[in-house]
Order: sequence, then structure tokens, then C-alpha cells
Amino acid sequence: MISLRNIHKSYEMGKNSLHVLKGIDLNIEKGEMVSIMGSSGSGKSTLLNILGILDNYDEGEYYLDNKPIRMLSETKSALLRNEYIGFVFQSFNLISFKNAMENVALPLYYKNVSRKKRNKIALEYLDRVGLLDWAEHMPNELSGGQKQRVAIARSLIANPKIILADEPTGALDTSTSYEVMNILRNINDEGITVLIVTHENDISRMTKRVIKLKDGLIEADYVPQPLEEIAVSA
Repeated sequence: MISLRNIHKSYEMGKNSLHVLKGIDLNIEKGEMVSIMGSSGSGKSTLLNILGILDNYDEGEYYLDNKPIRMLSETKSALLRNEYIGFVFQSFNLISFKNAMENVALPLYYKNVSRKKRNKIALEYLDRVGLLDWAEHMPNELSGGQKQRVAIARSLIANPKIILADEPTGALDTSTSYEVMNILRNINDEGITVLIVTHENDISRMTKRVIKLKDGLIEADYVPQPLEEIAVSA
């Protein structure tokens, strides 16, 4: 599904250049659930932005489902993101003046789906994450965990092949974090590839593979010891 070869990325910092990724080689198969770990400055967010076709790279090769991803126009990039990728962010990125249903339905607006149909589908996805009764609530009326479940529903509504989650539990308490991770694991069980950037060891142990970055290179790539099953309320 994802193939990276010798990926390099630098940023110009005034008169200096910051070399963030220094030759990343990585294969991720369809249906994997992978966590990407590393300290601040290790390159994990830059890597996620490249995988999400939000940023270009300077050198190397990136293939997404055997399609070369390189110096694409913004239109082409947006089309590929819409076809392949759903995003989940630490800060939820919900629109404050739209209710939960409208937030979830938003990706279908950009696909020119009628309001009635997209709202109907949005309710189905809210039901899937246990929030059907909260469909008419605004983001400021939701807890952090509820906001993240709305964001996950939104990421799924366009039927992506990959979910990219950037610190999806970073703003949540432990119990709520495990609820969110269980939802992401259920999504992965349906065959969707899930990549999670996290700095939390217990969260990484809820995935099936861990990639550790250090100074712009892959330091380790391994199967984690599973976290004991934790019963959490839906």
C-alpha cells in the first residue's frame, strides 16, 4: 500500500537548512496497523505529512498503491487524498459552528453529495462510533473523547483506504485514549490501514507494528508486546 525509498526532506531556516528526514526506507502493507514513534524533532510529523500528500519530499521515491507520489499539483494531491486518506488530529479540527452530524458529513459536501444523503450517511457513521444521540450537539458541547470520535467518523465517511492519525490520544485521559484506540483497532479489523503518530508507549502497544524514528532515520521496526486487554465502556 505504501512504499518509501530513500526519502529525504529538508527545510530552509533562514540561511541554514534543517535536514529532517535523512533516507527513509519503509513498506507498509494493506491492512497493517502501525505506530510511528520518536522524540520531538525526530521527523515523525514530517513523515506523516509526506505520507498524507500534505508536503513534498526532496529526494527518493514514494508509491501509494503503486502510484508515484512526486511533485503533484494541488488538485491532483487533493484528489488522491480524497480517494485514499482519512485524517485524525490531536486537536480534532472540528468546525465550531457546525454540529456533530454536519462535521462528519463535510467530506461528502466536497464530493457533491446532496445534503439529505450526506446527513443520512453521517448519522450512520455517528452511530458506528456510539454518538448518534449527540448528532445535533455543537463541538463545545462535547467532551474530548466525543470530539475525537466525531473526527474519526468524519475520517471514515469517504471510505478511505488509509487512516493517518497524528497524536489522536494526545489530548485525552487514559481511559478515553483506550476507547479511541479500540475504535481505531475495530476500523483496522475491517481491513483499513491505520498509521498512528504517538509518543505514548502504551498506545503504540495497541498497534501491531512500531516504527521508531531518531534524527530523521528509522532506529527500530518491530512487533510490540501487546498491551493487556482493557475493558472500557463504549
